[in-house]
Amino acid sequence: MLFRNRFLLLLALAALLAFLSLSLQFLHLIPVNSVREDGLSTKSRKRIMPDLLTEPPAIDPVYEAHVYCNIPTIAERSMEGHAPHYFKLVSVQVLIRHGDRYPLYAIPKTKRPDIDCLLQPNRKPSHPQLEAFIKHMSKGSAAQMGGSLSSLPRYPSHSLCEMGELTQTGVVQHLKNGQLLRDIYVNKHKLLLSDWTAKQLYLETTGKSRTLQSALALLYTFLPDFDWKKINIRHQWSTIFCSGSCNCPMRNHYLEEEQRRQYSLRVKNNDLEKIYVAMAKIVGIPTRQLRASNPIDSLLCYFCHNVSFPCTKTGCIDMEHFKVIKRHQLEDERERQEKKLYFLYALLATHPLLNQTVNRLQRIVEGKKEEVFVLYSAHDVTLSPVLSALGITDARFPRFAARLVFELWQDGKRPKDHFIRILYNGADVTFQTSFCRDYYKQSTKPMCPLEKFVNFVTRDVFLIFNSTSYYDACHRRPL
Repeated sequence: MLFRNRFLLLLALAALLAFLSLSLQFLHLIPVNSVREDGLSTKSRKRIMPDLLTEPPAIDPVYEAHVYCNIPTIAERSMEGHAPHYFKLVSVQVLIRHGDRYPLYAIPKTKRPDIDCLLQPNRKPSHPQLEAFIKHMSKGSAAQMGGSLSSLPRYPSHSLCEMGELTQTGVVQHLKNGQLLRDIYVNKHKLLLSDWTAKQLYLETTGKSRTLQSALALLYTFLPDFDWKKINIRHQWSTIFCSGSCNCPMRNHYLEEEQRRQYSLRVKNNDLEKIYVAMAKIVGIPTRQLRASNPIDSLLCYFCHNVSFPCTKTGCIDMEHFKVIKRHQLEDERERQEKKLYFLYALLATHPLLNQTVNRLQRIVEGKKEEVFVLYSAHDVTLSPVLSALGITDARFPRFAARLVFELWQDGKRPKDHFIRILYNGADVTFQTSFCRDYYKQSTKPMCPLEKFVNFVTRDVFLIFNSTSYYDACHRRPL
């Protein structure tokens, strides 16, 4: 009898341990990966279900706003630099959005958010290298900077932020980005050695102080205490980086159609209109004037910096106002993907930049050792169409300090074969692209053949326009 009771007790204990093990695996608290002979994990690269501890099951405007803010105290997972051990990293191209900024618009008749843009290492959020960054920026007169960039400040320095100015949070976001990329690409993969040269870098930014300063913050932690004489930053006058290929009438046509779609969706949203009317009464202005002030831009600054929304003698703008406007913004993004007008705009808007990317990768494949690390510092209106053009429809709208990375790898077993990986905010989105969506089904390699990307940019992108070239697609009216 005693033996039987012990046996039943052991059986129950074994069942309990099995249940706990399965539960922990389900909640991603213990690893379940196995490794194949080629050094790759057999775990699917695409997450099947949301992380139950961090991600709500349905769209939540407050949660999405937190993601957009990208508070630098939150740790993130990164898949940059992952490849089989016999692959060699030969080039990295990074496209970033500037970090957290002060609003571009003010809500009329309200006090501007009280945000300090002086960099103070003892104020949160901070970074261990913030003080050293400030000192190094004061020595930057030796750098080559194109256009009007040399007249811009190299770091923010106003006690009350100016409109559109990078905040301390924005600087810290990109100090973190640079440190993360250094750990992977410099320390681990030796993309750049200690004696790197100016020709190995290609740096380009728009003419806004927030994009220049974001680039410098990332660059400082990527290449700490870099020699300013090796730095040459090009000025890009266009936010879509179209350089000398900006004349594209059909791009403008599709953008106008997309703006009409946005307007149509807004006027059909009765809840949004009621919120605008209520907010206009609070601040004492006509509803159309409030709409024109793009209040979500200003409200996001209050939200991201944990500052109370503005009040007047009539009342206060509150979280319910914010949630309705933010929810409409999310609905607009979803409809934008469905209607495809933005997609057509994006294909033409981003082709010059993607074509430049392809040309550079092909030169490296041919043996050129120049421009192996590329950094474009840009805006949400730069990253968003690139994501759309690549077919990455599930990507969130670019948050502050978002990064899109193109990695070029050489197969060590077959040196003539080259592959790319594309990562968005650390997540591998290579197989979400339209040109490589199904490739993983026929290959064991966790990346996409370079020729697929080349064919997409140089040929396939024009098929939807019934054209064979960028010029033709830009000037051919649809039937």
